[in-house]
Amino acid sequence: MQYDVYAIGNALVDSEFQVEDSFLRENNIEKGLMTLVDQERLDALEKALMERSELQARNCGGSAGNTLFALSKFGGKSFLSCKVANDAVGQFYSQQMTKDQIHTNKTPSAKDGKTGRCLIMVSPDAERTMNTHLGVSGSIASCDLEFSAAKNAKYIYIEGYLVTSPSAREALLDLREFAKKNNIKIAMTFSDPSMVEYFPKEIDEVLSDGVDLLFCNEQELKIWAKTENLEPGLEKLRMRAKQFVVTLGSKGAIVFDGNQLIEIDACHARAVDTNGAGDMFAGAMLYGITHGLSLKRAGNLASLASSEVVSQFGSRLPEERHLQLLEIVKTSR
Repeated sequence: MQYDVYAIGNALVDSEFQVEDSFLRENNIEKGLMTLVDQERLDALEKALMERSELQARNCGGSAGNTLFALSKFGGKSFLSCKVANDAVGQFYSQQMTKDQIHTNKTPSAKDGKTGRCLIMVSPDAERTMNTHLGVSGSIASCDLEFSAAKNAKYIYIEGYLVTSPSAREALLDLREFAKKNNIKIAMTFSDPSMVEYFPKEIDEVLSDGVDLLFCNEQELKIWAKTENLEPGLEKLRMRAKQFVVTLGSKGAIVFDGNQLIEIDACHARAVDTNGAGDMFAGAMLYGITHGLSLKRAGNLASLASSEVVSQFGSRLPEERHLQLLEIVKTSR
């Protein structure tokens, strides 16, 4: 089968809660970042959250998984290499991915251990804070790659979160080498400010001599480029990515097409939850550029879709809404 995007990413089940900033302070949680925690810490936080809040959403997650969900619902074809355990959470993840028509490597892929989980805490300013226990996903390795599927893809998509794991990082490097040898385009996302802040060497190792398409937000770019200004960051990024997308929140986004910078207008919405906005932007953008849309129009679709994501709880839109948004963009001037 031909795929628009082949990705490798952490297989996580997300549980989302509304919290006050005081909850983050009381539990010594760094706001706005993804923090890796052990199982004991995750269980304690979940108990505290259940006592103070209500579960708002529970979905299959992981950055790459969310991106492929969006691409799939717009009409694209995708494959995700991931790792889950033979437990109830892993079965939920596998069943949901099949339902969403996202092909995966044979799962469950680990007999022992636990499937990864992420607690997402959304504060009143709509900022998302994540505490994640990777479980068996932390041991994803080159043996979990499906090169036969990757060979039939237009793009290979690399999730920045994976750089925290030595075995996953090795898998990313193997996948990069395979893509280069087979003339497959490489897309990458920085994923989170914490990745470029706490794992800069690992990010640059995977970024290597550059990628065809890179996704990041303004904060991630400034940390990676070691600058307080956007323009120097954009110039540095030109040297590492043939094309790139920098999301700017309420200011829209900037797309570099290889020759010039293109401004993408923001679609204003009342933000209640920013979780998944970047994943949706990447998924919509990847769908657009693999289905004949110009970078400008693909960016408009991504902006519109991500604005809808932030206006609700949960990182995923209803299936029918994707097609409605696509029609709006296709028929616009």
